Amino acid sequence: MKIKAGDNVRVTAGKDKGKTGKVLQVFPKVGKIVVENVNKAVKHLKKKGGQPGQRVEFTAPINASNVRVVGKTGEGRVGYKFIDKDGKRTKVRILKTKKGTEDLDV
Repeated sequence: MKIKAGDNVRVTAGKDKGKTGKVLQVFPKVGKIVVENVNKAVKHLKKKGGQPGQRVEFTAPINASNVRVVGKTGEGRVGYKFIDKDGKRTKVRILKTKKGTEDLDV
């Protein structure tokens, strides 16, 4: 999965289309991500013992294919390139947009 925790993304499909936020969690095996303040859900908990019942609000995961990574030059897709640094080849994530490319791993 090319989206990592900490990336800024824009939602492209669903009820929160157009919202932007930071990726909080990534679940690569199921292809889902959690974005802050996107896809809010409410869970009702029954009372247990001396504790009263509650409504817990949380951000539910969304499919990773429904978001685009956003950078300084705009939104686009994530690619990779190899750079030579101190005599070693290292793999760096880049954001490819219509306006150009920018490094994501800075």
